[in-house]
Amino acid sequence: MNCRHCGTALRCDFLDLGFAPPSNAYLTAEDLVKPEVYFPLRLQVCEECWLVQTEDYASAESLFSAEYAYFSSASTSWLAHAARYVETITSRLGLGKDSMVIEVASNDGYLLKNFVKAGIPCLGVEPTASTAEAAEALGIPVLREFFGEALGKQLAGDGRSADLILGNNVYAHVPDINDFTRGLTAALKAGGTVTLEFPHVMRLIEHNQFDTVYHEHFSYLSLFTVAKIFEAAGLRVFDVEELPTHGGSLRVYGCHSGDSRQTTEAVRALLAEEQRRGLQTAATYADFQAKAEKVKNDALAFLLKAKQDGKTVAAYGAAAKGNTLLNFAGVKPDLLPYVCDAAAAKQNKFMPGSHIPILHPDEIVARRPDYVMILPWNIATEVRQQLASLADQGTRFVTAVPELKVI
Repeated sequence: MNCRHCGTALRCDFLDLGFAPPSNAYLTAEDLVKPEVYFPLRLQVCEECWLVQTEDYASAESLFSAEYAYFSSASTSWLAHAARYVETITSRLGLGKDSMVIEVASNDGYLLKNFVKAGIPCLGVEPTASTAEAAEALGIPVLREFFGEALGKQLAGDGRSADLILGNNVYAHVPDINDFTRGLTAALKAGGTVTLEFPHVMRLIEHNQFDTVYHEHFSYLSLFTVAKIFEAAGLRVFDVEELPTHGGSLRVYGCHSGDSRQTTEAVRALLAEEQRRGLQTAATYADFQAKAEKVKNDALAFLLKAKQDGKTVAAYGAAAKGNTLLNFAGVKPDLLPYVCDAAAAKQNKFMPGSHIPILHPDEIVARRPDYVMILPWNIATEVRQQLASLADQGTRFVTAVPELKVI
């Protein structure tokens, strides 16, 4: 396989999680008696541009189907994050009723509804029918398409170039990252701004976040690599922020290459830190497999001991990262009988691969398990607050990443 950005032959292995179904391919009861599709789940690193990427097996169309079940509005902390962003970026860029905002992968309207409320014209681009319908119900105009250069040029030709193009947790999800980035260039007005948020591969390595690896994530990104991809498409990263979301993310600010805005010291400082951390050195990636296996083995050992001791364990959060962990560890309902999730689209379905049933959160409160394993560890604080009544009755909470922790 060659690098998806620069075409260099890939020879540096990073992580092998075996075989797994797509992490958001939740199953109905009828699906349980049908064959389930598994793909290899492996990462490699380009030693030229240092793009970390999955091997080519699954297509975007097979991963982001009409039944795609991830709804951003299910997390209250993520809704608050989106609202803060809209307030900040509106002030920073001076956006108003004569501006145009485009969000790529607008999901269920979790963010754009804030622009609608402020009277700022906006457009969502979202290929998944289930989430697009939810956004349209909020009065948000949505194009149900995958974003790329052709669509960017079409938007510009239709007079819908943007003062702001934003994408939260989409940049890692696109199989052709060059085409996507050229689309940003094509749809961006002169003097316009692009902001993209994505998990930072430096934090993935630092905190053993192997469970953020799944087929829907085609790329695992550093600032160094993103700056290279932007440059090749006629864009420039002029600012960057480090965010706590998803275990450590970046928000990059981009503009056309010839824009007069100066590149900030924050960009230079983070590029220097990435170099110090060895993100452009093959040895940095060589020992990560053992760290992932330790996390997996510790989680499995906990579940086995709990069963031997006669303790009850439930999980909370039918998240993609949870599916990666459970499938890598080979966990089935005998060790983890159910998982609860607030997203109605996931309830009464089953986790892909493990076939663990997904129930309404009321069930976990009613059943009062001895332990609750929080699979989306990035919102562990939020979950513990929601389930405070269980803690008062003696239930303990468990997270597996970056290391097994029982609270």
